[in-house]
Amino acid sequence: MCSCLAEPSSCCCFIHHTWSECPTPSLKPEAQNRNRIRMASPSPAPQPPPPPPHQPRILLAGDPMGRLHLLLKRVISLNQSTGPFDALFCVGQFFSANANANENDLQGLGELSSYVDGRAAVPIPTYFTGAYGGSGATAASHFLSSSARLSGGGFKPNGIEICPNLYWLRGSAKFSLRGLSVVYLSGKASDQCGTAYTVDDVDALRALSDDPGVVDLFLTNEWPSGLTNGADTSDAPPQVTDPSGCDPLVAELVAQIKPRYHIAGTKNVFYAREPYTNEGAVHVTRFIGLATVGNKDKQRFIHAISPTPATAMSAADIGSRPPNTTESPYRNMARAQNPDDTKESSRHNSIEHETQYWRYDAPNKRHKKGAQAQGRLLCFKFTSSGSCPNSHKCKFTHDPEAREHYMRNMCFDFLNKGNCERGADCKFGHSLSDDSASVSRSTFSARRPESSCWFCLSSPDVESDLITSLGENYYCALAKGPLVQNHVLLVPIEHSPNTLIMTAEAEKELQMYKNALTKYFDKQEKVVIYFEYAFQHNRHANIQVVPIPASKACHVEKIFNLASDRLGFSFSALNPEGDSTNGRKELRSQFDGKSSMFYVELPGNKILVHSVEVNDKFPVQFGREVLAGLLGTPDRADWRKCKLPKEEEMEMVDAFKAGFCNFDPTRVN
Repeated sequence: MCSCLAEPSSCCCFIHHTWSECPTPSLKPEAQNRNRIRMASPSPAPQPPPPPPHQPRILLAGDPMGRLHLLLKRVISLNQSTGPFDALFCVGQFFSANANANENDLQGLGELSSYVDGRAAVPIPTYFTGAYGGSGATAASHFLSSSARLSGGGFKPNGIEICPNLYWLRGSAKFSLRGLSVVYLSGKASDQCGTAYTVDDVDALRALSDDPGVVDLFLTNEWPSGLTNGADTSDAPPQVTDPSGCDPLVAELVAQIKPRYHIAGTKNVFYAREPYTNEGAVHVTRFIGLATVGNKDKQRFIHAISPTPATAMSAADIGSRPPNTTESPYRNMARAQNPDDTKESSRHNSIEHETQYWRYDAPNKRHKKGAQAQGRLLCFKFTSSGSCPNSHKCKFTHDPEAREHYMRNMCFDFLNKGNCERGADCKFGHSLSDDSASVSRSTFSARRPESSCWFCLSSPDVESDLITSLGENYYCALAKGPLVQNHVLLVPIEHSPNTLIMTAEAEKELQMYKNALTKYFDKQEKVVIYFEYAFQHNRHANIQVVPIPASKACHVEKIFNLASDRLGFSFSALNPEGDSTNGRKELRSQFDGKSSMFYVELPGNKILVHSVEVNDKFPVQFGREVLAGLLGTPDRADWRKCKLPKEEEMEMVDAFKAGFCNFDPTRVN
């Protein structure tokens, strides 16, 4: 059975392609100003239209059951004929139940051993959630546990690397892949091999359900109970309506998370349910159940989708409902309870609601470490998600510092009680100096996206006009009210107050964008000035990228020093040898997060830095004002006086895309 799943960018045929231009958000000003100054339109030689942006293309597979050679051979074939694909997600049982249990070497891993020892290669990034099998999967479990302990505390939201291109999604978390928001619940309800999901895993997802934005993909191993309520199952295989392989807790979670796609395995049948509505959300959810790899009934075990990320969709598209949309299958589940159980259920839910804020019962013994030792208990809701619906009425402690440590993969038990009964088996860190906590607590920011932020892609205030390139950690946009033609902003996708505290992966992507922009403007005989005011109370960071004529490059350092002298401060210089990567490393090492910082990267990669103390005043538009003076256009120092009509903005965007497409790191292999 294959029900129509049509949405603006997908259908339920084996594979669907959508290469339409992605919407692109821009940066909305605080106020409108009618005094617009028109800029000269670009006059480059006519160029062919840019290729369409790369839209995520994802393969989904059911239970591999240890048949990796068969699965990956199929992936290679599809990648060559209809690819390329960005990733493969496997749901359901990953290991064979018949693997030889040998804990001392790779023999017990079955076909996985070929990829672990390098005799075979995984063709594309592959993620799996079902790290379990039958009684013969003992060796695999031991191997994965060892890999986890060697991987920074045993937990990484975007997967623990088992071998090149193969990642174990352990526990539960949310991460971004090619702009898609992916949430997963690893394990299953019960498993004798110790790979069942935990209360912590479930509570973490409940906390995530309060986050703003739409989840694109939700991965579980088992189906949700009640999935077929309201669905047309007249032509469905019997496994679809069989309650085995279904989990009521998964149903509860998917009703809270409201993903656009829910993917599951376990039942050895392919089933694409009609889209259904979600209470309290405008978008629909599409469920796709996948069969076991290599099943005898020839049920489909691999499926492809190409969804536009929710952050790049218009409100009309994301709210589109196909004609065969049904009501939520979980809508009436609570009402179906036995009336005699209603009072007891209500009491239980109230208790559960209270205990989810502080997940662990506190023993009477006081520990030398942890929040409990200080006479306070941490609110689990605030610690895990950054907010609490009880706000100031909550009887547990809202500790931002504990929140920071938790976001650095610290164990909640350790933070709250000073110890953890799970010991080495815990997948979270048990030391404030853990390697997994790669960002110092003084510089770490766990700020969430805000609905009123001009730069957050999930914000309703964000326009979708000026973005020219969208990466996984940064996006590139033309500035609103530009100082010069092709004035660019590099903006982190994460709601972060500055770029100096971003992850190493994000820093690598930032460097790729900078290299690409430098090469692009070099072809136009221009040099690029990069500057950022890392203001302590900034809402969302951005790096200003201003191209200027190469003939003025020799004057940039001098004019910045003159401007600083007039304001009564002086710059310190970093990276005199001119290596861009080393300069950023040195800059990040000097930033302590306790004060603000302005820095400007000059042609040749030398960096001028000024630390702004808490009580010091510093002009927010300092960098722009200095460059406006250098270019002889002081009247353009205020961006609000430089806003352009929408038509001119779009002309600039189209011209920039056409010229930059051959340099764009998200398009160039």
